[in-house]
Amino acid sequence: MAKQKKTAIEPTREENYPEWYQQVVRAAELAENSDVRGCMVIRPWGYALWENIQRGLDRMFKATGHVNAYFPLFIPKSYLEKEAEHVEGFAKECAVVTHHRLEAGPDGGLVPAGELEEPLIVRPTSETIIGATYAKWVQSYRDLPILINQWANVVRWEMRTRLFLRTAEFLWQEGHTAHETEGEAWEETRKMLEVYKTFAEEYMAMPVLTGEKTAGERFPGAVSTLCIEAMMQDRKALQAGTSHFLGQNFAKASNIQYQSREGRNEFAWTTSWGVSTRLIGGMIMTHGDDDGMVMPPRLAPSHVVLLPIIRNEEDRASIMAYCNEIAAALRQQRFHEREIEVVVDDRDINAGEKGWGWVKKGIPLRAEIGPRDMANHSVFLARRDTGEKQAIGRDEFVGTIAAILGDIQRNLLARALAFRREHTREIDSYAEFKAFFTPANADRPEAHGGFALSHWCDGGECEARISDELSVTIRCIPFDRAAGGGGGCVCCGKPSSGRVVFAKSY
Repeated sequence: MAKQKKTAIEPTREENYPEWYQQVVRAAELAENSDVRGCMVIRPWGYALWENIQRGLDRMFKATGHVNAYFPLFIPKSYLEKEAEHVEGFAKECAVVTHHRLEAGPDGGLVPAGELEEPLIVRPTSETIIGATYAKWVQSYRDLPILINQWANVVRWEMRTRLFLRTAEFLWQEGHTAHETEGEAWEETRKMLEVYKTFAEEYMAMPVLTGEKTAGERFPGAVSTLCIEAMMQDRKALQAGTSHFLGQNFAKASNIQYQSREGRNEFAWTTSWGVSTRLIGGMIMTHGDDDGMVMPPRLAPSHVVLLPIIRNEEDRASIMAYCNEIAAALRQQRFHEREIEVVVDDRDINAGEKGWGWVKKGIPLRAEIGPRDMANHSVFLARRDTGEKQAIGRDEFVGTIAAILGDIQRNLLARALAFRREHTREIDSYAEFKAFFTPANADRPEAHGGFALSHWCDGGECEARISDELSVTIRCIPFDRAAGGGGGCVCCGKPSSGRVVFAKSY
């Protein structure tokens, strides 16, 4: 019998995907659960990844004319009440501050005191508080557009949490813009969706589909919600980013009015758009394997680790000098907008343990350097994406580092695209649709399903039936939906103008 290959992460993806995910997060030292229920501690390696996401997106936002600002964490309850749909959509997730101090209680403990005149909501999203501010800033069409983004934390009181994917508190960015015309606001909504798509594919190496959400999946209070959707390795969809056309709904609720070019008082047209630390969860589930995390080089906290192999203490000084010379030469190179970032791992621990630690963290390249490598003016290089290992000359390694990283980046995207193609299917009958989304083992479901491209009659009843029976939702209505021609709804058979994307989701 062939010996089964041991993996760094147990269970494997095939054995128990949800638990595999949790173990990768821990083994890669990305985050851990905190003592505060539903909240997480983002560890330095995970936070460095988030900082790189921030930098990349921030450059893209500023290139499209946006600037950063910061708005309050607390929102008066009356602000949320101004937009009925909005408050209904978020009411069950709100954390509420009702008192402003603590006093000693009769049993020696602390009790809340100083009840607030009006409760404050801990920011679940900022449309209302930002809208109130914009109402003060806008008097004339000359004050528009306002193009602002903020990097912040938000709180949505989740009962069932999972690190990065769904926590009570998480980090994100939220863009909020106000425009003179409907057309300008629509252009902004689409433009920012394209920014997210470009970032997901070019930085994260995570292919996404774009389209519009159904009315049932729309952001509360929005006229239209556009989205990017990615397929994870368990074939579920992850909503990775959204861009909302808010029409004049929030402008009317917040009284954002301006004097038009014709001298009339008009309400502004607004948008909002955001992505969060959920993107890190998306990268784990797109690229991770049974040995841990696999980092796309454009976002990896470090590009390469140099691992000195010191078996005799008398070799230490010369090997460390050789490693530091290579590190200095590598740092003179660039990969896209970053200098090559190098770690020289000189910790006094077992070499095998040290190497496996970096495998689990997902660093793109590992280079072992011992006396023989030094004598041959070479390094022993390992790629994290393919596992390929080779001896390579020192000068060639330094000179081709950017090309190697570029090849890893392209390979990760190509691999994810191939996976999505393999698990995307056009389905026209409800029997086939049901079979596609039904696991063979109901007690311990295996990876199943994927993206089903099926016709839909645009009816809420069919959407609800599919969700109730199969836990499957419409992830997006493709912008080119009608290009493939009409057909019959997969659920009821009524006429459909084109296919939409169905999947199970996070």
